[in-house]
Amino acid sequence: MKKLIVCLAAVLVSIGAMAETKSLATTDTKPFNLSITPDIAIYGRNVMIEGLTLSIWGENQQTSLALGIVNGTTGNSAGLDWGCVNYAENYKGVKWSFVNYTKQNTLGWDAGFVNYTGGTMRGLYTGAVNYVDHLKGLEFGFINYVDNSDTGFQIGIINIIHNNKSWFSDLPNSLAPVMIFVNWRF
Repeated sequence: MKKLIVCLAAVLVSIGAMAETKSLATTDTKPFNLSITPDIAIYGRNVMIEGLTLSIWGENQQTSLALGIVNGTTGNSAGLDWGCVNYAENYKGVKWSFVNYTKQNTLGWDAGFVNYTGGTMRGLYTGAVNYVDHLKGLEFGFINYVDNSDTGFQIGIINIIHNNKSWFSDLPNSLAPVMIFVNWRF
């Protein structure tokens, strides 16, 4: 079994090295990627994956089904990510994991223990702790935090919408800065 793992790792490293030299010249699109780390993969980080990604830790721009322990996506990616940790720059689709991190914008559904979007989240967040810089959608969790929201609704134990400045004075457009069970801003 150890020999098989060593052989597989050697093959992945050599294929990944060959693919990396090719991908530096052009941005290719491939239907499948298998990776141990972003640098030990069949195709390097510069290759767009449209299809299936299987990884221990993978990082490509993709429009695919990504199954792995750590799924990383670069650029504008889309699809279904299912793993322990998912991270992206911009993502459209579904991310299921313990931790979902999006640097900029998300469109779709993030389900995890902790969900974070540094830009705009359009869609549904389900998790224990949800943080969004700008929400246009629904957060469902124990602790929900939104820095800024035009149209957002929260359901949870503690719900915070930072730009709701007053308590109950702007009903029905907004409820309160901090509220238990539900909070909103329209």
